[in-house]
Amino acid sequence: MTSFKAQILTPEGSLLDEEVTGVKLPGTMGSFEVKTLHANIMSTLEVGEVVVRKATGEEQHFAITGGFVEVVDNHLHLLAEAAESVEEIDVERAKAAKERARERLASASEDDSIDKKRAKKALERAENRIKLAADVTVSTQ
Repeated sequence: MTSFKAQILTPEGSLLDEEVTGVKLPGTMGSFEVKTLHANIMSTLEVGEVVVRKATGEEQHFAITGGFVEVVDNHLHLLAEAAESVEEIDVERAKAAKERARERLASASEDDSIDKKRAKKALERAENRIKLAADVTVSTQ
C-alpha cells in the first residue's frame, strides 16, 4: 500500500513526522480520513481523536484540543493547539481538570459568558482525554 508523509505539530514541537497510509481527523464539520493521494484540503479541527495508520501497519492515537490540517501534494500537516499520544494521558490530571471545569460552570454567573465558554471548552477537553485513555486501556486488555 502506498503511503504519504504526515506531521503533527504543536507549539511545544513535533509529535509525529513519518510515512502513513491514513489519518482520521475530527473536523469541525464531521470526522474524515485522509489517505494517499487525497485532494488538497484545508480544514479546522475540533477537540477529539486523531488516528494515524502508519506505513508499518500499526496505529497511533492522539488526543487534540483543536487546530488545523492542511493536505498539499500528498503531505499532511496538522497544527494542533495541544496534542498528546493517548498512551501518555495523565487520567488523574484530566479528572481534576474536569472537576474544576464543572465547578466553574456551576459558579459562573449569567453575565460571565466568557468564563462559561472557557469552562465548557475545558470540560470538553478533559472528557475527551478521559474517554480516549479509557478506550486505550480497554483495547490493550
